[in-house]
Amino acid sequence: MRVKICGITNLDDALIAINAGADALGFVFYPESPRHISVENAKAIITQLPPFVEKVALFVNETPEQIRSICQESKCTLAQIHFDVNDDFFSAVNFPTLRVIRAKKREDILSYADEYRLIDAYCDAYGGSGKRLNLEWFDGIDCSKIILAGGLSPDNIESVQPYGFYGVDVSSGVEATKGKKNPLLVETFIKRAKS
Repeated sequence: MRVKICGITNLDDALIAINAGADALGFVFYPESPRHISVENAKAIITQLPPFVEKVALFVNETPEQIRSICQESKCTLAQIHFDVNDDFFSAVNFPTLRVIRAKKREDILSYADEYRLIDAYCDAYGGSGKRLNLEWFDGIDCSKIILAGGLSPDNIESVQPYGFYGVDVSSGVEATKGKKNPLLVETFIKRAKS
């Protein structure tokens, strides 16, 4: 199972996550988030990272042009779209993208079943709420193209393993404070996710 550590705000946290085995790091370009990072600071971190790590830019309510520009300038490799847009929007971004489904009910997780997507629990705020999805919703579903987010932590990550998710995405579950990771929690989460 692949692991993304989201809400990276500093180089130390990025390197701790990578050295622990993270496959991807998330950078939040949403100004309302306590984990928000500037393009300049993200680029300063990303230029010091080793190869073969996905650098994911998280967006809320931006235009396709802004998304593409920020990704290119920051050196991110994937844009994670956290707000409701139509398929034409993704084409207009003209950059590798990941759709986020903020699930309110079981039927929501069946949307776009033919593509890789991140599924998070719906809440009024965007991202990092720590709210968990009902795992029973995934019973009998092919989860091989789903990245699960929402309320994950070292204490519950093993409970999601039987479902065969492509990956998991964690932010608040491995933090010491908002925007600062706890190295032990990061290492424990990744070790358990990949065991």
